[in-house]
Amino acid sequence: MRVLRGLTSPASAPAAVTIGNFDGMHRGHQALLRQLQAEAQLRGLQPSVLTFAPHPREFFARQQAADAVPKIPARLHTLREKLEALAAAGVVETRICPFDERFAALTPQAFVQQVLVDAMQARHVLIGDDFRFGARRAGDFALLKTLGQQYGFTVSALDAQCLGQERISSSQVRAALAEGDLSRAEALLGYPYAMAGRVIRGRQLGRTIGVPTANVQIRHDPLPLRGVFVVEVALDQTKAAVPQMTRTYPGVANLGYRPTLGGDSRPLLEVHLFDFSDDLYGAHLDVRFLAKLRDEMTFANFEALTGQIRADLTQARAYFESPHLVPTK
Repeated sequence: MRVLRGLTSPASAPAAVTIGNFDGMHRGHQALLRQLQAEAQLRGLQPSVLTFAPHPREFFARQQAADAVPKIPARLHTLREKLEALAAAGVVETRICPFDERFAALTPQAFVQQVLVDAMQARHVLIGDDFRFGARRAGDFALLKTLGQQYGFTVSALDAQCLGQERISSSQVRAALAEGDLSRAEALLGYPYAMAGRVIRGRQLGRTIGVPTANVQIRHDPLPLRGVFVVEVALDQTKAAVPQMTRTYPGVANLGYRPTLGGDSRPLLEVHLFDFSDDLYGAHLDVRFLAKLRDEMTFANFEALTGQIRADLTQARAYFESPHLVPTK
């Protein structure tokens, strides 16, 4: 997949375009991208995506008064994870536009002319049924169709995707994760929520109690979930000394700021793999969250923390023996 940044690089071919943040790549996003593929194939166009960095909600949160606390939405996917998901869905070209004051001030007509027509060579535009565009969200589906007639592209919309009677959205995924309801998050996403990153060196305190952990470097901040979790870890061993196919391992993970150990300024994902003893430094881990065991807690001392860790390990192993019995949080 070709990735373009900003509006100056020309598109490689006339395109069928869809637009969105695609944070979390939930079932609604997946349906939109499947329809994009169909529209592109029908019209002989390149399937292309327009997305933004930062998230528009993050931009507007930071524009609040100086004495206000920005309510920045938790990031479900890093930019790298989002681009990997778009490529896997068959997108040929993704354009990342910096969402700044200039971009936010574009009128609906300027957005269509400068972004969709001039930069992306849009010949067909597919949107979700709630899509709005331009300054103050002034543009809607009807206006986009009118502008499409003027600039030479067609427009279609995809109806909302629902789980039961509820619209599937990234906000619903965030709410489920924040509540520790990983089953619901999986139902909205269509797969277990996961974070990926490389293993870096840490304090190695786990080794002192016989529970070595891999410290996974993550860039999800604010965190969409915190606590101790039952996890399944996919380990890419293709670059190991003896290359192997990717394998999965059961384990337990702590995601947060380690308050008992003095706290960390940035979030850390610590993973312990059951019955695994190889060196993981530099390895790439895909950590899939299956069930929440408990919230992150502050303990009186290291001994109390150690006792709770051993209880977490016992409970996580029991989960894999009876996976339908979700642990009590």
